[in-house]
Amino acid sequence: MRKIRDVLRLSFGEQLSLRQVAASLQLPHTTVADHVRRAKAAGLGWPLPDGFDDDALEARLFATQAPRADPRPSPEWEQVHRELRRPHVTLMLLWHEYREVHPDGWGYSQFCEHYRRWQGRIDVVMRQEHKAGEKLFVDFPGRRIPIYDGRGRVALEAELFVAVLGASSYLYAEAFPSQELMYWVAAHVHTFEHLGGCPAICVCDNLRSGVTRAHRYEPDVNATYQEMAAHYGVAILPARSYKPRDKAKAESGVLLAERWIMARLRNRRFDSVAEANVAIAELVGWINDRPFKKLAGSRRSVFEAIDRPALRPLPEHRYEFATWRRAKVNIDYHIEVRADRHYYSVPYRLAGEVVEVRLAARSVEVFYRHHRVAAHLRSHRPGFTTDPAHMPESHRRHAEWTPGRIVAWATRVGPATAKLCETVMAARPHPEQGFRSCLGIIRLGDRYGHERLEAAATRALAVRAHSYRSVESILRSGLDRQPLPAETPRPAHPHHPNLRGPDYYR
Repeated sequence: MRKIRDVLRLSFGEQLSLRQVAASLQLPHTTVADHVRRAKAAGLGWPLPDGFDDDALEARLFATQAPRADPRPSPEWEQVHRELRRPHVTLMLLWHEYREVHPDGWGYSQFCEHYRRWQGRIDVVMRQEHKAGEKLFVDFPGRRIPIYDGRGRVALEAELFVAVLGASSYLYAEAFPSQELMYWVAAHVHTFEHLGGCPAICVCDNLRSGVTRAHRYEPDVNATYQEMAAHYGVAILPARSYKPRDKAKAESGVLLAERWIMARLRNRRFDSVAEANVAIAELVGWINDRPFKKLAGSRRSVFEAIDRPALRPLPEHRYEFATWRRAKVNIDYHIEVRADRHYYSVPYRLAGEVVEVRLAARSVEVFYRHHRVAAHLRSHRPGFTTDPAHMPESHRRHAEWTPGRIVAWATRVGPATAKLCETVMAARPHPEQGFRSCLGIIRLGDRYGHERLEAAATRALAVRAHSYRSVESILRSGLDRQPLPAETPRPAHPHHPNLRGPDYYR
């Protein structure tokens, strides 16, 4: 269902063609066309209505039975392909010959469509034509830039991120400490902000930060990378593995960066990545201003004239980096963020379910079937964060117990009962450890009456019997009806001249 949602977003929301959507999501063109056709027939567009989950989407799109396979005969496409290499032979001529043999065969448009599909499966070299503002090619070269510490030793080897626009070949380069996901996403954000807009498609390599599982037909794009692309309205198009022709612009940009940036900086020593980026920015500006050899103008002039007007505007807010992961809700309706050793609550009805967790610098969001079910402020300390709204009613009542509330309940019986409950909780290392004893004492009033319980609490305080069992014993034996024992006066200390008194020790 995520692929179908991306098809609807790119087709209706971003207004990409069916072939562009198919290439971006690595889906067959017919599949994308079928999804769009079903969505139009169901009256759906983008964005989807609020509360429209995966079940509702599947029910609206696939309520009808799939169409049957086309029974019409197919020509020998290899023969058609060979005939087209002969002088003056066209698809129209070959279609006429096909219809002479098969009068009930395909029409001309379907004949051409099926041939183009077959042609796309053979290995041919094609010169790509890039539209203005359409594609941005990104990659990391294999070579790195050494960064030295104060002792003259290599502290780290920085990676050089290279981005090239398809139409103008405008170059952007920046050094980062590594190829980690955080820097990979930051590189795209910096590139978009430097260009002053966003392209329609971003063509990347199959590095781990961008593609979690490389596949020839259906690669899995990293969830954070996909979220960043959706924030900027960009479609991600991973290149096929070991197919450098898919990103020829990136390969040429990498070669340009290696020859005119890394080679020119080979004798310089940088103490930080920021210092290296200052030198890289100067060389990038020189490359973009350098005149073409066979064409008029430069990369910058073509960019200003063609690519910049065609770029999409930047969103109002910069993308906030966040990582995505899947987690199973524990039986106590909490999920664990292992990096922080902290647990966050979700609605108790989701216990045992698998949810998606978005971890940002300041927040934690939990999604179930594309609906946000919980949001918390992120804590980097071990412990628990629990929203009372996520708890069952019985758990919520238990969580609302406080020492003050226990004493307020005991006050309804009498001041002696309230005083006894305060004493019981004060005698424990934690007040919560005395909650059960206090609740038991209060419930004795339902069996013996509030008047007798108040008298028993008065006797328990007098004899210092601060426990539930003592109060129950007093009531069961009827001692609450007996007069209180007389308090034995403490003997006074005799006074005589030999006593020094407290003033002596001051």
